[in-house]
Amino acid sequence: MQEKINELKKKIAEAIKDVKSSDSLFQIKMKFLGKSGEVSELMKGMRDVPKEKRPEMGMIINALKAWAEEQFGNLEKTVKEMERKIQYAAETIDVTLPGNTVKKGAYHPNTLVKRELISIFAGMGFTVFEGPEIETDYYNFTALNTPADHPARDMQDTFYITEEMLLRTQTSAGQIRVMEKQKPPIKILSPGKVYRSDDDATHSPMFSQMEGLVVDKGITLCDLKGMLDEFARKIFGDGVKTRLRPSYFPFTEPSVEVDVSCFECGGKGCRLCKGTGWIEVLGAGMVNRHVLEGCGIDPDEYSGFAFGMGIERIAMLKYGINNMKLLFEGDTRFLRQFKG
Repeated sequence: MQEKINELKKKIAEAIKDVKSSDSLFQIKMKFLGKSGEVSELMKGMRDVPKEKRPEMGMIINALKAWAEEQFGNLEKTVKEMERKIQYAAETIDVTLPGNTVKKGAYHPNTLVKRELISIFAGMGFTVFEGPEIETDYYNFTALNTPADHPARDMQDTFYITEEMLLRTQTSAGQIRVMEKQKPPIKILSPGKVYRSDDDATHSPMFSQMEGLVVDKGITLCDLKGMLDEFARKIFGDGVKTRLRPSYFPFTEPSVEVDVSCFECGGKGCRLCKGTGWIEVLGAGMVNRHVLEGCGIDPDEYSGFAFGMGIERIAMLKYGINNMKLLFEGDTRFLRQFKG
């Protein structure tokens, strides 16, 4: 037994000779003093020792255990002190070094444009209404003069949630909600996210729109043109003109596409306007009689106009961004270029 004890002492001394971390020291300690450790196994072997020799043998094994615990205890203090010094060295701060520069953030181009648009139209008396992004088929299509069998539905690839619920494809749905609850005069903006199954350099499955609606007595296409002239000057600069081209939208009649004179070349023709001198920016028109009637507004007494634009499109034109995906990638190098 004494030979076993001497051998164990040598093994313990050898095992702890090069220990340099508390974790490895703990593992070695468990190997020898744990419940299934080698010293503990000696104690279990006492049942094989003759009864008269057990007290003497117990004293010898307990002495070994006390010696081992002393060795581990002393080494544990040394290792912890060494680890503390290493930690302090790693955490040393040179107070003479200059501090880290805090980088200033910047607003996203969409946010800048959205705020500017709201400011422009608020100056013309518009208020803001934000409708739900999950809409019913009725508000998104039917109430906007686009029944289930209408071919205009094919113009928009829709994300349906159920047969009746969908992710809205246009913020025009908000106009219906306002006209149902509010009698003219009405003058609102309806900004927000919209969703369509479309994805390329100039389109995204999710993008931002801003719709406008004016309903009152005596509203004409001339009122729409005058408002758009003011919008174009304020968003793209003085000297920018607008023109209206005939188009088709189921919820307006007549409908128009709205172009602005190229603010890059002054209408002379360049890469931005593709040599035409004009850039398409939004769609608009006079609110269809059927839409007014469906909301309980008498189309013989009231008329109105509506317009809608993509916020990303305005941002791309205003800031010269050539790929819509840049607006969604969150690249800080790109975003730092824009200041509010």
